[in-house]
Amino acid sequence: MGWHQELLIGFDLETTGTDPAEARIVTAAVVETKGGEPVGRREWLADPGIPIPDEAAAIHGITSERAALGRPAREVADEIAGILVAHWSAGAAVVAYNAAFDLTILAAELRRHGLPSLGERLAAEGLAAGAAAETGPVVDPLTMDRALDRYRRGKRNLETVCRVYGVTLDDAHEAGADALAAVRVACALADRYPEVAAAAPWDLHHDQVRWYADWARGYEGWLRRGGNPTATVDPRWPLRG
Repeated sequence: MGWHQELLIGFDLETTGTDPAEARIVTAAVVETKGGEPVGRREWLADPGIPIPDEAAAIHGITSERAALGRPAREVADEIAGILVAHWSAGAAVVAYNAAFDLTILAAELRRHGLPSLGERLAAEGLAAGAAAETGPVVDPLTMDRALDRYRRGKRNLETVCRVYGVTLDDAHEAGADALAAVRVACALADRYPEVAAAAPWDLHHDQVRWYADWARGYEGWLRRGGNPTATVDPRWPLRG
């Protein structure tokens, strides 16, 4: 059947900004799917503890006033991490579009609040002998699309890539809708590329580690050739920093 027909866990965050080291969680969703269809869903509204910039609120629709009604960010980050680790421990892959952004923000929130990291939680589940386990398996449709259709022109944001693969995204930048759309794009990629569908989840995860590093080197070179000689692009995936 392939990994894309098994249980997949869609994950998405909406945040206060675009810097993973500084951005805070505002909304989050974890959507359980089977064959691309939702079978379970958890969603959160978090009080980020800082004002939400107008430009961020304009994207996801959550103002500082509304977020103040949410749960403490510490509780939200802890719950999300616990749910993701439980799914990984059970053998399910987590799907996140631009996973290095969402997972790095989650990791930063865990550190900010003095909570165990994803790797430490996985190790506590007996998935590694050391102090921390490798986080995954993760499926990132953005990283896959960049590698598998490298020369396609145009944007690669979620809305655009959904159109490319025939996936409906009715409510962009709503965490639950984006999480489900990411899963469906991942399934569409697997349908289009049989070698991807045939890969074991951890093998695909490690392919994406390499693909992301290749993309980062290429993008860094492009930035430097374009007049920014000191530009750097972090090649680490699915966690940066």
